[in-house]
Amino acid sequence: MATEVVLYDLACTKNVCFSPTVWRIRLILNYKKIPYRTVFLEFPDIEPTLKGLGLVPSESASTSQFPYTVPAIHHMPSNTYMMDSVPIAMFLDATYPDPPVPLMSELGREVQAQSRAVVGTAFRMSIMPREINILSPRSQEYFRRTREASIGHRLEDLLNEDKEGEIWEGMRDGMRAVGELMRTNKAKGPFILGGSPTSVDFFIAGSLQSARMVHEGTFQRIMAFSGFKEIYDACVPYMETND
Repeated sequence: MATEVVLYDLACTKNVCFSPTVWRIRLILNYKKIPYRTVFLEFPDIEPTLKGLGLVPSESASTSQFPYTVPAIHHMPSNTYMMDSVPIAMFLDATYPDPPVPLMSELGREVQAQSRAVVGTAFRMSIMPREINILSPRSQEYFRRTREASIGHRLEDLLNEDKEGEIWEGMRDGMRAVGELMRTNKAKGPFILGGSPTSVDFFIAGSLQSARMVHEGTFQRIMAFSGFKEIYDACVPYMETND
């Protein structure tokens, strides 16, 4: 089948997808069986490559520290270039409506917001400083320079196993609550709305797969909670194409 989408992804030494935002789009592509190929970009090559494609950051992204980000796509049949996971997800669902992937629901919005609130701090502590371990030397230099400038200290300073354990222990009640929210429609199926996935399911599963690629221990911590585990397991069939 002819390639219809070129997916621009973030490169790592494992030669597989590890970006949570790119996984969200990759899961949609795999679920909808849209033929695509991947172009992996090193961190310092993202901005010049996407600029060269003629992409322009959105108004909100233009003032951020990193206005050019992956995922980005080239939809070959329409010669359309796009950047950012939300507009890409909307475009793919409109262009390839069967099977549908609902982008948002009231329940999905609540799950996504609570997941970010509960897990965000722990991800920052457990994943970000370890991410450098799966980058090429060139990307390592870029990642260290930009992230340490942002946080104001060395990445390694985030890695305190005692504090890390305390933070995860303090999140247990919140994780259980979010997990139960994810299981609201468990009688209908494993996904947030029941029998079929939504973009928020792919947000959850993609974040978990990203964690797994960076640090298995963090992945296993989250998989211990009902809700997260069921969604991830149900999305595994759509993770087979990861490069």
